[in-house]
Amino acid sequence: MTKALLIFSAAALILNGCNSKADNDDAPDVVMAAPHVYTDAEKTAIQATFPAPYNTADLAAGEKQFTKCRACHTIGPDKMNLVGPHLYGVFGRKSGTEPGYTFTEAMTAHNVTWDFDTLDTYLAAPQSVVKGTKMSYQGIQNETDRHNLIAWLKLETTPYAPPAAASESTSSAD
Repeated sequence: MTKALLIFSAAALILNGCNSKADNDDAPDVVMAAPHVYTDAEKTAIQATFPAPYNTADLAAGEKQFTKCRACHTIGPDKMNLVGPHLYGVFGRKSGTEPGYTFTEAMTAHNVTWDFDTLDTYLAAPQSVVKGTKMSYQGIQNETDRHNLIAWLKLETTPYAPPAAASESTSSAD
């Protein structure tokens, strides 16, 4: 029992040393941005900027649709890839280009920029739209369900940009 305690203590000291900044005091601490928790008013205001029909989609229903995707995809700013690539910042990203994830040649050659329309087309039938994709999911045939999911993804995967301060957005006309 004492030998096991000694080994455990030594391992803890070694691991603790790995986190030490003594060797590189100039290295900045890496801090991940916490996901922004939107108020209902913020969600409504942001969603109003989406094109129709996404501007009237049911965000709560979209979040429920994402449970089908969660086993393979993450949406947080930590950008962790699973079986599929992370989806944080997917809107505006060119297909097959996210660093750190190995895409199929088919997805890389797909050559679209993900937006409401391209995601809607792809999510309806991924394997038909991109023949050779790794995504084995059959797609979401129900148009309303797809729109709800895509609107929710847009809100949740777009990096938060705080509104400009009132003094910055008001121009002085003197």
